Parts: sequence; C-alpha cells; structure tokens
Amino acid sequence: MPRNVAIVGTGQTKYTTARNEETYEELIHQAARIALEDAELTLKDIDAVVISQAPEALFGIDHPERWVVGAAGAIGKPVMRVHTGGATGGSAAQAGFFHVASGLFDTVLVVGAEKQGDTPDAQLVLNRIMEPRYELPFGLNAISMTSFQAVRHMHKYGTTQEQLALVAVRSRRNALNNPYAHIRANHTVADVMKSRMLCWPLKLLDCPPRSSGSCAIVMASEERAKGMGKPVAWVRGVGATSTTYYMGDKLSGLPFNEHGDWDELALAAQHAYKQAGITKPGDEIHVAEIYAPFTICEVAAKEALGFCEKGQACPLEEKGWWDIDGHLPTNPSGGALASNPIAVTGLARVAEAALQVMGKAGQRQVDGAGTAVATAIGGTLQFHTVMVVSNRL
Repeated sequence: MPRNVAIVGTGQTKYTTARNEETYEELIHQAARIALEDAELTLKDIDAVVISQAPEALFGIDHPERWVVGAAGAIGKPVMRVHTGGATGGSAAQAGFFHVASGLFDTVLVVGAEKQGDTPDAQLVLNRIMEPRYELPFGLNAISMTSFQAVRHMHKYGTTQEQLALVAVRSRRNALNNPYAHIRANHTVADVMKSRMLCWPLKLLDCPPRSSGSCAIVMASEERAKGMGKPVAWVRGVGATSTTYYMGDKLSGLPFNEHGDWDELALAAQHAYKQAGITKPGDEIHVAEIYAPFTICEVAAKEALGFCEKGQACPLEEKGWWDIDGHLPTNPSGGALASNPIAVTGLARVAEAALQVMGKAGQRQVDGAGTAVATAIGGTLQFHTVMVVSNRL
C-alpha cells in the first residue's frame, strides 16, 4: 500500500511580467528557500528534487534542469524534470507525491520557475503549439482553441459573454488579497466587455497575463509530517488523464472529446475523489484552486469537477456561489487569470490549496477550509491533473 503523504511547506515569489533582477537559477533558489523555511527544514533534509519546468522556448534556456541542480539543492540527489505544458506544475506535484508514497524517499522538494518576460516571443511560441501538418495552417493557437470551447458551451447551455466576464471580475478581485498576484484589480463586467476582442467571444480581460516567478512545495511522509508538530496538508487523492492532441478530434463529439465539456478532467477527478472518499464534491470540498487561464476554462472545470450540473456554473456565478464567502469559494488566490507563470501555474494551485487547509492563506483564507482541490491543464487542453488535500487523514 502507498504511504500517506503531506505537503509540509510552500514557497512563492511575487509574479510579475518580468523578473529581470534575478536569473532563472536565483528564482528557483528563492522559492526553494521560502518553502524549506516554511517547512522548518534544510536542504540536508531533502532526499530528492522534482523540477517543474514547461517549454524552455518561453525563456530561451535549453535544458534548464541542468542549470539549476545547485540552485535547487539537488547536488548528490536524484532529480527529475517534469514537463506537460501548462499542466507541468500539477504533474510535478504528483511526481513528488509518488516519490514519497512509494516509500523510496521521505522528503521531496518540488520547485520550478518561469521567466516569460525574458523573451518578446512568448506569444509566438504559444501560437505554434498546434499540430503542424493539419491544424497550424488554420491559424489555431492557445486563444482560438479555447474560444471554440466557449462557443460550444454557449451553444449547448446558453452561456453569455457577460457571465464569462463575471469570472474575470471575481478572480482579479480575489487577487487583491494575494500579495504574490500579478494582476490585482477591481474590474467590472463593463471593463471586461469593452476590452479588446482577441478571438470571439474571448476578450483581453477574459485571458491571463504573461507572468514570471517561482513556486515550490515540500512533501513528506506521514512519519516525518506528524513529527513536525504543525499544520500540514495531507494529500488525500490524485488523478491525471490525457486526451487527443488534435483540435479536430476534440470537436468530433466522440467520448472524452466534447470540447464544450471536460469529460477527461471529470475522469481525473473521479480517480482523486475515490481515493479521498469524496462522493459529493459540491458539498465535501470547501475551496477550489482551478487552473483556468481563460474564463471559460473555469466554467467548464467546475462542472467537470462535479461542483454543479453541466450548464449551471454561470447561473450560480450570478448568485455568488463561487465567491470567497460563497458555497464553494473558487480561486481565492485569483488563479491563473491573475498570475500565469506557465511552468508553475499548476504548482501554485497546489500550494494555494495547501495554504487554505493549513489555515495559512492570510487575507485570502476561506473560513472552515478543511478540504481543497487543485487542478492543472496543459498542452492543447490535453493534459489534466487533480489533487485533493485536507487538514486531516
């Protein structure tokens, strides 16, 4: 049987457009140091290191895992680099979990950094992630493939642009309480609606910023965690699924390829919920940190995660269901709409979920947050991860 695992420390730096004052290695070191201090551990206590690093093309360093062994304190220790696009942070956290749950290691550091601000070509890179022979010539990119999801959801459920705008308004309002957040603003629905159209129906304020920064978590075995005598976040369940790379297949209506819904995320959640013993996620989960770089992504994710019926996330948004003082607070940190350091956006969701159940989230703390869920998505909306954390075993 796998061992119980806890998150015992988290560390984040401020997310912003560019971090020109630090090198990539320095950002890695900063987040690792903060997480270790939070866990009240030193590098000598760490048995292995997982590097969370998405495409190096975003900041121009080839094979960054080679550069940061020293900065991450990994000299003389096993190192694994994880890369599943935007889902990288979620996948890296799960790799760290498996390292400890397997019994091979007692304490593992999961750390990553993003420096999109180092290149003027980040959007060009993201514009070329589609399948090159059939789909790239059609001009598909990260924004247009997500706009198709929005159009499909609108067609099936009557979702409106104004309802999507409410997601952006809530997210960036929540970010006002997050000292790490990149975009913190009191936007209105009117602000979102009049922002520049990028790909109908998604407008500029429906989309994430280009963020740089770093994040780390420390994971430990049950024996080590209980010996610390402090609040920890127990990992109660994990799940991961993948789906087709091809956007054409996603629009085919075949199983797990209904683009307006996220059945593949639902499957990952089912795996995690089964492990955690969750049967009514809408009631048993107290806070959600969802990797939603576009407003429609959060809408589809909440429905796939079983928080409500399909087509009901937006009507519930209008009722304040997802507010920080609502029934199921979602992205109290502001989420990816406030900060999107791609290599660690998913890892930040895990860190924020852990902070919530440990009662250490500061002004963004949700009252009574005993169980939280964190998700990540990556590739062409292709990879999905789900992790359930709790303040109790």
